[in-house]
Amino acid sequence: MRPRGLLITIDGPAGAGKSTVAKKLAKKLGYLYLDTGAMYRVVALAAQRLGLDFQDKEKLGELARTLDFKLVPAENGVKVFLGHEDVSEAIRTPEIDRLSSVVARIPSVREALKIRQQAMGKDGGVIAEGRDMGSVVFPDAEIKFFITASLEARAKRRYEEQKQRGLKVSFEEVLSNLRERDERDSKREVAPLVVPEGALVIDTSGLTPDQVLEIVLKEIEKVKKNGKS
Repeated sequence: MRPRGLLITIDGPAGAGKSTVAKKLAKKLGYLYLDTGAMYRVVALAAQRLGLDFQDKEKLGELARTLDFKLVPAENGVKVFLGHEDVSEAIRTPEIDRLSSVVARIPSVREALKIRQQAMGKDGGVIAEGRDMGSVVFPDAEIKFFITASLEARAKRRYEEQKQRGLKVSFEEVLSNLRERDERDSKREVAPLVVPEGALVIDTSGLTPDQVLEIVLKEIEKVKKNGKS
């Protein structure tokens, strides 16, 4: 056992419900929720505001290394601050979603953010959620999950989320964006989206968030009883 508890990773494609279960699990266990996707989003937002060329890997890598941002625990997960500005909503637009996938393909950006992520998770008591948590950032995590769902189910969830935020998007647009995101994430050269070794795969297509949480909690209890933690 690490000083603050278990290190648990949750990976999976966009819209699979991994953020929802990660937040619920962190609250249930009293752990820190590490939203690594928000890190890529805030880098993308900062780069956009600075007018950087998204093909300039050197400048984007330097930005990721030096950017002043922080994740602050909140009732619904985390709040994201860029300097002193709360950008929690600003990083959740379709455009930043697209740009974050672009910066996530840059090795120097991934390396810079990996260092920050590992520093936050090394002592445990963390639910690390992203796309390469169990495979690259925390390969030695005590418990790993891979949350997935059909493309259609994921698109429907993402569409409803964006409608609730007041964003004007069509279901077809969301579906197309997710299909493209899957392609980029699975085929990028550095840390592609894969099922981590030893991870429990959960298909959430026909499950509610509470049902997924129940499966996850049972697996955690099983691991604890087997003395692997």
